[in-house]
Amino acid sequence: MIYTVTLNPSIDYFIELDDFKVGELNRIKNDRKSPGGKGINVSTVLQNVGVSSVALGFIGGFTGKFLEDALTERNIKTDFVSVEGDTRINVKLHSNTETEINGAGPQITSAELEQLLEKFNQFQKGDVLVLAGSIPSSLPSTLYQQVAKSLKDKEVKVVVDATKDLLVEVLPYRPFLIKPNHHELGEIFGVEIKRAEDAIPYGKKLIDMGAEHVIVSMADKGSLLFVGDEVYFANIPEGKLANSVGAGDSVVAGFIASYSKNQDVTQSFRFGATAGSATAYSEGLATKEKINELISQVQVKKI
Repeated sequence: MIYTVTLNPSIDYFIELDDFKVGELNRIKNDRKSPGGKGINVSTVLQNVGVSSVALGFIGGFTGKFLEDALTERNIKTDFVSVEGDTRINVKLHSNTETEINGAGPQITSAELEQLLEKFNQFQKGDVLVLAGSIPSSLPSTLYQQVAKSLKDKEVKVVVDATKDLLVEVLPYRPFLIKPNHHELGEIFGVEIKRAEDAIPYGKKLIDMGAEHVIVSMADKGSLLFVGDEVYFANIPEGKLANSVGAGDSVVAGFIASYSKNQDVTQSFRFGATAGSATAYSEGLATKEKINELISQVQVKKI
């Protein structure tokens, strides 16, 4: 089974305005509400391509109920821990430019954390656990490291999509996949990465530090896969950017979905890279139909 963890999920409230004016009355042109959070995005894309998963994390209040009900309507299985505070609302404002206003989220107690960790004890060999996003301030900053360490002997495939220290700290426990973007990769090593060529030596370092697979997304410049001593590049298909939210999560979901069926790394990379573009070129997250429409344009080549 594939499990995704979103420690601080949200309701993402997408608002479209013709022209946002600060300090004035603005009228919404279009809006929609959707379950949000990186792990939830992964579960949603997995479901869109016909692969089951279980969404884990913390929810609370009327917003938490909305989120859980929305996932159930999408046939996504959930096993959340209920907390006292309200699940946060994140506002995604689309106008002349994209603006995001993110809520803080509820405080998580040590007892509530233990309830979540207990669920991990039930995992079996071959299960996949996706740890995605930041760790709330009320939880230990070493939580991902702790989880990866506890699951190493169980042979659970741990996937981490997070920033800087959260990625680096899990590397000694041989994560199955990590997915920094080029900015995050640069932050880890204190360098600026503008091109795929710039990323190659640092992606290789992450392999040397313990990761089994590393995907580095380079926005409109494509993406790179590192596995063993090999490096692969995937181009992006033609299309118009409509939505940058969830593109990286879609890369992770696409890779895992394909790998769960065929265990072919390069084929999984191609599917994941296409899923990322499918989200970027859509109002919502990638669908199977959009991925199939684009995948013929995506080629993977060994560097």
